[in-house]
Amino acid sequence: MSESGSRTVVSVPAHRRRRARGLGLVLAIGLAAAACGEPSLPPVAPAETVAAFEACRGLAWEDKQACYEARLLDELAESGTVAALDMLGWLAAADRDVQSQSHVLTHAIGISAYAPGETFTDVFEECTEVFQSGCYHGVVQAYFIATGEPDAEKVAGLCAPYEADPSDRWLLFQCLHGLGHGLTMYYGHHLLMALDGCDLLTTGWNRNSCYGGAFMENVVNAVAPHHPAAALVSADTASENGAGEGAEASAHGAGAHDHGVMAMAEGIEAFEPLRSDDPHYPCSILDEKYLTSCYQMQTSAMLWHNDGDIADAASTCLDAPDGWRDDCFMSLGRDISGRTLQDEDDARRECRKSPEDYRVWCYVGVVRNFVDVTATTDAGFSFCRALEDSAKPRCHEAMGEALYSLYADEAARREACGASETEELALECRRGALVTD
Repeated sequence: MSESGSRTVVSVPAHRRRRARGLGLVLAIGLAAAACGEPSLPPVAPAETVAAFEACRGLAWEDKQACYEARLLDELAESGTVAALDMLGWLAAADRDVQSQSHVLTHAIGISAYAPGETFTDVFEECTEVFQSGCYHGVVQAYFIATGEPDAEKVAGLCAPYEADPSDRWLLFQCLHGLGHGLTMYYGHHLLMALDGCDLLTTGWNRNSCYGGAFMENVVNAVAPHHPAAALVSADTASENGAGEGAEASAHGAGAHDHGVMAMAEGIEAFEPLRSDDPHYPCSILDEKYLTSCYQMQTSAMLWHNDGDIADAASTCLDAPDGWRDDCFMSLGRDISGRTLQDEDDARRECRKSPEDYRVWCYVGVVRNFVDVTATTDAGFSFCRALEDSAKPRCHEAMGEALYSLYADEAARREACGASETEELALECRRGALVTD
């Protein structure tokens, strides 16, 4: 850890540092420009990115998303995964619509990066953590559609390469979370079958990581029908029904890999992903072992039903079962982080629409998401510092919990907790990070 003025700078592990620093700078520049007037790219933006921006920015959103996706997949085919993610970083910096859908677009890149016969780990490790690591998740989705029935050996073995080395914990989580996405996709978005697939994993932490991906895919597919995962499944189904290569090319966009004979499970009865008359569904029908992961995603469904009313979602969380109410408010904080595009002041203001007794859990959801989005810690500690004193201890403990996923080395977690504003709060951080004092 080094000091820059009065600000603590925490280093990021090398395997996740490859592109994060440059894209973060681009993002800051682009948003500053957008706030001052007409969205624009900095003069140093690559020519391919400028061409994509000029071609797509004036379109209505659905056409714009398809336009940007096609340009990104062209870049993927021409220059590889990292180049496509870099292009997305520039575009998200200049166009707020792209930033709001950046995680979905990274899924598209990951889905199209994997082709049948390729080594999974080689493609997976070309991804980076940008935009909540959606590229990793897309690669896993495509893998299962390409390789067929996910039996116990395949489910348990997919992420095994990241089990042995503690320094790969971040990649292990992304793989397991992506596994939940991929299983849900494979089973035609039948959530219960996907959860059964996650249950084939051998440890509780692995299973819960997988559950989270399944619940996320369930909601995203229901509320965003143009989500690239749905497009991939539609293309594969059309191919099986004889629609041919044209349908697949249309879904993937120009320049995508030819996924050929991908298939998903057949003959599965449709599963109802959300219910407008029950804002707690599907959590309300599930066994208790799934409820923590379910409720940590459930406010995305609530906000879909109530047209984005944060206060109403907070009120609805109060009706969650006693043991999972905190998880519901953490989910609300995660959603607030995304909806405010990680703006600290806006996120704090939105969390304060929660009842006072549960507000701290909303803050916890925000800071965890700050770390998840960026794989860095500055914004999370900054957010905690500006909270009311009563909320600071739990906020710093949450930062420690997030650090546990970032840093396998206990000494690195101890050092990172030094960004806390007092030694008492650093102790809370170390407690959350499982650092022995």
